[in-house]
Amino acid sequence: MGLFDSIKNTIGQQVSNAAGNAVNQAVNAAQRKSETFTFTTIPRNVAELQALPESDLSTPFKTCALTMLVLLNYEENTQATIDMLNFLKGPAPLSPFEMQFLKDRLAGKGYVVRSFFKGSSPANNYIPSEPLVITVYDNPYSYPEAGWATLHMDSTGADSPRQIKCRLKPSTNQWFMVENLALSDIRIPVAADPWA
Repeated sequence: MGLFDSIKNTIGQQVSNAAGNAVNQAVNAAQRKSETFTFTTIPRNVAELQALPESDLSTPFKTCALTMLVLLNYEENTQATIDMLNFLKGPAPLSPFEMQFLKDRLAGKGYVVRSFFKGSSPANNYIPSEPLVITVYDNPYSYPEAGWATLHMDSTGADSPRQIKCRLKPSTNQWFMVENLALSDIRIPVAADPWA
């Protein structure tokens, strides 16, 4: 086999691999499930949270959307927000470490949570449009084992999706939030950027 035959075979294999990868990506995208939620109000306490139809927590998608919704209340009323998060965490309420984590991530940075809602951007200081709309989606790796789900949401201030882990409680058929991995730093809003 000559030099050009070897190059031709290598290129042919690369084209075949690229085509296979494209097909796999298309299949994965087709298998991906997403749910979009629309909220007209932000719950201010557990009773208001429980009045929302999504509070039956019958899917991990609902639990993730509600987690971000109640966090919009954090700067206004931290204790009420913790109470609502404890409802969403079910049998495993927030630990002192998790409460401190929330304080570290959200004190003075309410825009981090707002960035997950439609219409927000660094340019408009992460002010979402109304009503509040958030999309939660899965991927092929979202369900590592039965009764567990890691779902994703996009922040308008980050380049990669953020996750929330949920666990099913079989006796009630409810999905509870186990770990919120969505609160990492994002691009600061234009109003807070001295270089803007």
